[in-house]
Amino acid sequence: MRILGNSSHGIILTQKCLLYRCCILPITLYSFQLWFYNCVPLSYPLKILTKIQRRAAIWILSAFKMSPLEGIKAIAGFIPIKLHLQKLVGRSQLCMLALLPNHIICSLMDSPFNLPKYHHSVFLKSLISRQRLNVKGHLVDSNNKIYGIFPSFSPLHPELFPGSRIIDNFLDCFSFNLSIRNKNVKIWCQQLDNMILEVSLSNSTAIIISDASIKNNIATSISHVHIANQSLIKTLHHAVLVTTTEAELLTIRCGINQACSKDNVSKIVIVTNSIHMAKKIFNSTSHPYQGQAVAILSNLHQIFTRNQSNSIEFWKCPS
Repeated sequence: MRILGNSSHGIILTQKCLLYRCCILPITLYSFQLWFYNCVPLSYPLKILTKIQRRAAIWILSAFKMSPLEGIKAIAGFIPIKLHLQKLVGRSQLCMLALLPNHIICSLMDSPFNLPKYHHSVFLKSLISRQRLNVKGHLVDSNNKIYGIFPSFSPLHPELFPGSRIIDNFLDCFSFNLSIRNKNVKIWCQQLDNMILEVSLSNSTAIIISDASIKNNIATSISHVHIANQSLIKTLHHAVLVTTTEAELLTIRCGINQACSKDNVSKIVIVTNSIHMAKKIFNSTSHPYQGQAVAILSNLHQIFTRNQSNSIEFWKCPS
């Protein structure tokens, strides 16, 4: 490597990093999908790759061999090798799902986006439960995660056009009530209870209590809708391969849908412990949760267009 640079100083640090990323990593990780997939022992290959990454970091920084691994990796700009492999796997899955419908791989996978004209004899969906447990590999992982790696967004949706957005036309119709950090939690809970008691007396106000959590990669979202101190409906949803933000937005969306079905509702109060996620509804920039946000905005647009005095409030509930 010394002959590539100056005879006295060698290669500069940026050139060493570029050489490592462009030459060493692609050769080292060639065809890594053959051994890096779900439910496979990775201790030995990850140990070898960690040693290679350590040697590369020491060479790039010209550090001592006894330097701590995490420190030199952070200075060299290296992420843990397992996270790097997970990033490459996600990109390769996107490439697989972008193939043409007549590709041989599409005939093996259960793709909702590229529907092939024919299915292969070993089509994954045709396997029985016992066969599914025994079959493993990168293709199986891609098929299992096929519904979770494509975030839905629509930057050209009419609800996001400047001049027709809710934040442009109905800015006074929605508000967020946040708890102050320095304020006592008991005082905030008391204010929240007083608000609930006050709006519960009105027949035109819908109260939505929403919450979501993820355990063992399964998201559970629940919402309660109350009108005039009576429970209108309770919805419970379970989903896999979704984030907490998606589960929270789905819960809010279901609650608003139920409240919008009542013609006499003029005010909606949503109580949630994820108020920062609710703010993504009115975020007009491109983000992975626009699919849920646009659906909620469409319902709110109908409510506000019906009567400009209608409103929606978001209250934060301490968790």
